[in-house]
Amino acid sequence: MNATEASTAAALLPLFKAWSSQGWLRRLDHAFARFLLELAPDSPPCVVLAAALLAHVEGQGHTCLPIDALLREPEAWLDWPSEGAAPLRELLDRVSARPGDWLAALRASRLVEVVDPGAAATRSTRSEPLVLRGTQLYLRRYWRHECEVALQVRARQQVFDGQDRIDVEAARVWLDRLFPAAPGATSTPVDWQKIACALALRRPLTVVTGGPGTGKTYTAARLLALLLAIDPRREHLRIALAAPTGKAAARLKQSIDGALDTLQAQLGNTLALRALTGRIGAARTLHALLGARPDTRAFRHDAAHPLDIDVLFVDEASMVHLEMMAALLAAVPPRARVILLGDKDQLASVEAGAVLGELCRDADEGRYDGATVDFVAAVAGQEIPAAMRADGPALAQQTVMLRESRRFGGPIGRLALAVNAGDALAAAALLQEGAGGALHRTESPNASAVLPLALNGRSGAAGGYREYLEAIAARPAQADASMHETWARAVLAAFERFRVLCAVREGEWGAQGLNAAIEQALATAGLPTRRGEWYEGRPVMVTRNDRSLGVFNGDIGIALKALDPGAPLRAWFPDGDGVRSVGVSRLADVDTAYAMTVHKSQGSEFDHTVLVLPAAASRVLTRELVYTGITRARSAFTLVSGRPAALAEALARRTQRSSGLQELLS
Repeated sequence: MNATEASTAAALLPLFKAWSSQGWLRRLDHAFARFLLELAPDSPPCVVLAAALLAHVEGQGHTCLPIDALLREPEAWLDWPSEGAAPLRELLDRVSARPGDWLAALRASRLVEVVDPGAAATRSTRSEPLVLRGTQLYLRRYWRHECEVALQVRARQQVFDGQDRIDVEAARVWLDRLFPAAPGATSTPVDWQKIACALALRRPLTVVTGGPGTGKTYTAARLLALLLAIDPRREHLRIALAAPTGKAAARLKQSIDGALDTLQAQLGNTLALRALTGRIGAARTLHALLGARPDTRAFRHDAAHPLDIDVLFVDEASMVHLEMMAALLAAVPPRARVILLGDKDQLASVEAGAVLGELCRDADEGRYDGATVDFVAAVAGQEIPAAMRADGPALAQQTVMLRESRRFGGPIGRLALAVNAGDALAAAALLQEGAGGALHRTESPNASAVLPLALNGRSGAAGGYREYLEAIAARPAQADASMHETWARAVLAAFERFRVLCAVREGEWGAQGLNAAIEQALATAGLPTRRGEWYEGRPVMVTRNDRSLGVFNGDIGIALKALDPGAPLRAWFPDGDGVRSVGVSRLADVDTAYAMTVHKSQGSEFDHTVLVLPAAASRVLTRELVYTGITRARSAFTLVSGRPAALAEALARRTQRSSGLQELLS
């Protein structure tokens, strides 16, 4: 069917089917449009077309579809190939090029609930599948999630009073102990970590954002100590640690434990910190914390069955999508403290929403009002700079941006700053300069340029997978269980020093294609050869939570021979300071992990990181993706790009996710 023949809503369905077969729409988008037409057969074409495109952009991370922006610039909202642009524009013009016509039809449709754009968020009991707020069209469930997050955030902006009122004098004493001034210092810069701890005492929700090395978990550990020091119920304070993935949760716990060890030595006998924190237990994934139920989106804990906690720290909050954030905040008791930690400039969640970015969109500016300035001065002894004082909204008073990176002051840090600023010339110059081997750039029309790096690293940067394979070959000849675990831990540690990160999943330049190519290159070099699905040395990433096995989405393990020579292979995973293993036959949902997407790498760090940008132009290539890839590197970073313009094009493109959360919050 030609697009110009689509003059009725029913006539659109064969067109949608054809477009889904070409990959422009998803089958789900086509099915949703057909479902709505069954509910309301008299729907005009623009309503059904809007619904199909709304379902499509939800799959790209948007929580709503701005009708006026769609009609003005459809190519900016739909990640379609160039050959789809003309048929789409032709269809939009055929239906109507005037936003007013679309909005009038949507308002008149029985499929749509119309919401006053100036109204506050509510928990509606209506059941229409679509919601129209101003010019923004929502799927019902995403409207509910946005309203829930807005309601929860606004409710948690009330200042603690009554039994929750803090002892200002005691808090000031302990903050000075936890953040001692440098000996002999006559003037010190603003200590945003200290300010974050002070503000977290004031209200039930605090957002702490900052780039790598700015000390988010360092701050969290000191806040934890502060709460235990000044709370008269310290012996019974219920504290939980959580993160979106198992990997991020394990790193949060390790970082907190390390900071607490240092802090205990600093505090001496003034606070039995280790005894008080020994009850906290392991950090958990958000799914595990909330009690995920198989085959349902519901959790065991919700507003009617809240979590039994007083304080919750959530790390890598940029990865938390809208639906999960709504479920999490609803399940936390109203007066429990929630501290969200994350980097607002990293990639947003894979699923719809960019909640952390919305919550701290203006964190750079501060916008602290007079009451907050006075509180910080009284409790933390800190003076907020005049440039960051303004009558900002309530959430701004509980949002702190950590501004000094203690780990990324070198060339990788400078590169990350240039990328974050969108300065392609400065980023290219830094990569060209090389910074003594810390930075490197390779351009090649073929993805095979990645293979020498994957095997051996490069000059000036240790790494490559040969190192972990040599660790496998160094297995003790006669080992007991303890020696075997020590060896497995060494193999995992060697593998974690290097990683290939991809912008895309499919194709020659994607994670799937490069994993196959790297496996073949290792075999050609005389290293482990793939024989069937499982072989010793195969690195795997878990792609689905399995609580029965104790493995979670994002966990990285390596298949190794068991202690008993006749036993099947087992996959070994980091487990706190130790390791644990699972029989490979029980791992149904895993991918080979020599190469992984940048999205999947969040919450990880590697000594040497190789970021691969494909030869084909793609809207996936954004400033946030490149920044996230760079900040996974500790000491060396290599960029491999399929064409010279790839980096500049990526830095010119910001991640744009349509959302109404900011308006609902204000």
